Amino acid sequence: MKLYITAGSPYARMARMLVIEKGLQSRVSEHLAQTRVPDSPHYTISVSGRVPYLVCEDGEGLEESIAICDYLDGLVGAPLLTRPEPSQTLSVARLDGRAASLLDGLAVWFRELVRPANERSPTVIQHERDRAERLLSWWETQIGHPWMNGPFNHAQLRLGCALAFALKIRGFEWRPDRPALAAWFETFSRRPSFVATEPPAPKK
Repeated sequence: MKLYITAGSPYARMARMLVIEKGLQSRVSEHLAQTRVPDSPHYTISVSGRVPYLVCEDGEGLEESIAICDYLDGLVGAPLLTRPEPSQTLSVARLDGRAASLLDGLAVWFRELVRPANERSPTVIQHERDRAERLLSWWETQIGHPWMNGPFNHAQLRLGCALAFALKIRGFEWRPDRPALAAWFETFSRRPSFVATEPPAPKK
């Protein structure tokens, strides 16, 4: 199987972590893709041009981080990513949704910052910064939830990759005023799969 990624993508990092967590390195090879450029060869592989993109064993493609993670999770052994009991579904969905909102907003913010200076939107940048501040402060109050401190699951995976990605935004330091969230992230960041998928520092 082939997993198409960009080295700095937090979405691709989620899938890359699952490959390691499930011990699938011998079955899944990583391939760097060019995205957001005209006529990229990647567009002949993935019509959306997004990463991560997994070419499965049947030759068909699969995109969207959580879908890829769930597919990889089901290939060998018992599932690693814990699913909620019916009574937990709503509260877990709220946590997972807030983790997704944080990551998606950070991605918009980061993409805006890497545009040429004359193409950046100060309005978008401020909007996404404000969104991130609100969500991070919400997580500071909610990170003690049992779901975030029990067996590995989607919300933990997505939030951990989002928090790491936030640290790549120059001049944005979310940890000093959020000690509980910072402590959770410190524990998460010691996972071997997280360490092995550390992306390169952004260019200055």
